[in-house]
Amino acid sequence: MKISVIGTGYVGLVVGTCFAETGNDVICVDIDKKKVDMLRKGKSPIYEPGLEDLIKKNIHEKRITFTTDIQQAIKKTEVIFLALPTPPMEDGSADLKHVLEVANVIGKTMNGYKVIVNKSTVPVGTADKVKKIIEKNTKYEFDVVSNPEFLKEGAAVMDFLKPDRIVVGTRSARAIKIMEDLFSPFIRTGNPFIVMDERSSELTKYAANSMLATKISFMNEVANLCERVGADVEMVRKGVGSDPRVGPQFLFAGVGYGGSCFPKDVSALVKTSEQYKYDFNILNAVMHVNKNQRVLFTKKILSYFKNNLKKKQIAVWGLSFKPNTDDMREAPSITIIKELLKHSASVSVYDPVAMKEANRYLGRSVRYCKTDYDALKGADALVVITEWHEFRRPDFDKMKKLMRGHVVFDGRNLYDSAVMREKGFEYFGVGRRAE
Repeated sequence: MKISVIGTGYVGLVVGTCFAETGNDVICVDIDKKKVDMLRKGKSPIYEPGLEDLIKKNIHEKRITFTTDIQQAIKKTEVIFLALPTPPMEDGSADLKHVLEVANVIGKTMNGYKVIVNKSTVPVGTADKVKKIIEKNTKYEFDVVSNPEFLKEGAAVMDFLKPDRIVVGTRSARAIKIMEDLFSPFIRTGNPFIVMDERSSELTKYAANSMLATKISFMNEVANLCERVGADVEMVRKGVGSDPRVGPQFLFAGVGYGGSCFPKDVSALVKTSEQYKYDFNILNAVMHVNKNQRVLFTKKILSYFKNNLKKKQIAVWGLSFKPNTDDMREAPSITIIKELLKHSASVSVYDPVAMKEANRYLGRSVRYCKTDYDALKGADALVVITEWHEFRRPDFDKMKKLMRGHVVFDGRNLYDSAVMREKGFEYFGVGRRAE
């Protein structure tokens, strides 16, 4: 099948590459010429395990091409995926400017029947808006389909190639047949291909991410209560997660969620609710808890040092919002580090892949280190923010020799508090019982 993907951001690049991997002819379009030139050379502008190798492979096999010429891509393909940014506006609602602009171009350019697929996360009613714009500009038949993505950064390639489910929003039998054919290689093991109306599909993505964000914030609330009553959130998590009605995922207490999806999608769903005169109380609380979790964690550090961080060096392990990605959008590390700097701390940082991206947010305000141990040299404390695997089993004796102070603030509960005490460290986790 001949496919175009408009937008080579995180979602678009994974979508285009994985469709090419299953034998389709894919044209990926972006307005950024430098990015397109980089992709033509087989270089990925984002870090995602396995993605760059697949890009190189499919360029070599001539199944994927990259261009800035959107008109030619539209004319040459039957299925057009929109993977465009929908950033939050000041009021929290999703900005559809890019999606609607491209819809206008499609309507003026199309030369036959097309299936236009909204892969971007968009508010309820977006498919209707796209349809109206295209109708005004073309005489050709077309269908607009909602097909939300459920990709986890750090595991996006496998998520796409082996999806839990495919959700397709359309009432067109013709479009359903095309989408079934397109996705058939990914659901051979029987994972559900769910067809619904466009608005239900659009809401499904927001509801799914908001539910996961709610689980995270709920467990962070439980963690905060654990600290007051003398319980251990890790024990509570195991007890709660073993209930199949709840499940073990997204129950880890910490410094809150970040990234490009959860903060934006929760906020957008709240805004949609407001537009329809509904007060989504739970999600308002979820956003408040998530924001406050970073504040509470920073207060632990400040309290330990009696609110005086002058001449204190704080080492930070982990900058990206989660492991296996260089994505710094809404990363808790940004909030925490800026607060430490505001209190005159010197901050040394290390992240396995996000150092370059972190520089865009933190600039020269911190010292970027080549290794995790380099960041510890002369440090008065270690703050762990992102749960990279390489941080899970460090050499504690080496750490102790490098550090000036022997205290660890573990924002992801990576370490056993008893072991840390045995190794000579003061240890503060999230929701852990003080002994």
